[in-house]
Amino acid sequence: MKDKTLEGTTTVGITCADGIVFASERRASMGNLVAHKVAEKIFKIDKHLGATIAGSVADAQSLMKVISAEVSLYKMRNGENISVESASAISSNILHSSPLYVQTLLGGIDENGATIYSLDPAGGMIKDTFISTGSGSLFAYGVLEDRFEDGLTVEKGVDVAIRAINSATERDTFSGNGVLVATITKGGFKMLSEDDIKKKLKNLS
Repeated sequence: MKDKTLEGTTTVGITCADGIVFASERRASMGNLVAHKVAEKIFKIDKHLGATIAGSVADAQSLMKVISAEVSLYKMRNGENISVESASAISSNILHSSPLYVQTLLGGIDENGATIYSLDPAGGMIKDTFISTGSGSLFAYGVLEDRFEDGLTVEKGVDVAIRAINSATERDTFSGNGVLVATITKGGFKMLSEDDIKKKLKNLS
């Protein structure tokens, strides 16, 4: 039997003036079967760091545990938070040394501002202002290209991210079953409640 995967996933990461917005849908599949309707695809790494996942569920969960441990060890040894770039570089090295069937967006906010990196299964590391992964990314990018602008606030970035994920779930058969949204600001990592997301979806429609 095929492993449970997030291969058809749609995730979005947006760099804003005052932080980061991550969003994803919630479907996990095994081939053509919808195996899980409430998959968690956004992870808190630290209060200033978060990530999204796509690919093998087992590989993704393993990677998140290792990254979280490395970030905690860095803080213990150095007495300060790791930078977003350094956390991404460590993650890149982990993937490069033992490739995992997973693609992740890692981002957060530090003394240099808000930053997002895309990491591929072989360890490739690319910085960008907004990124989408997965089978629905084509539809998500259509919204992101149209709606993203320099100086975008996190509040407005949340609306853009929800629009992008909603567009993907409307057109991509492998994406669906709800929306997850997280923000990272100077105040820390925050997951939006299901009710808040439903209200925003209603207002946007």
